[in-house]
Amino acid sequence: MKIDWRQYIHSDPKIMMGKPVVSGTRVSVELILEKLAAGETFEQLLEAHPRLTREAILASMAFAAESLRADLVYPLEAA
Repeated sequence: MKIDWRQYIHSDPKIMMGKPVVSGTRVSVELILEKLAAGETFEQLLEAHPRLTREAILASMAFAAESLRADLVYPLEAA
């Protein structure tokens, strides 16, 4: 099932300085991705943020993936 992130992700300069957030919340896509990268599960995210849904978490990941598909170059230094 492909999630249309546009149904879940919103950006408004008056909310979190325009950062993309889950619609109707102040939970940013950035926060969701950071928590997932740190090893939190969907269940832990849903428990910590009751207004989130599983679909909103998936939409956050879809938004991030589409954002990275843009024709921008992100130079990374070798570790």
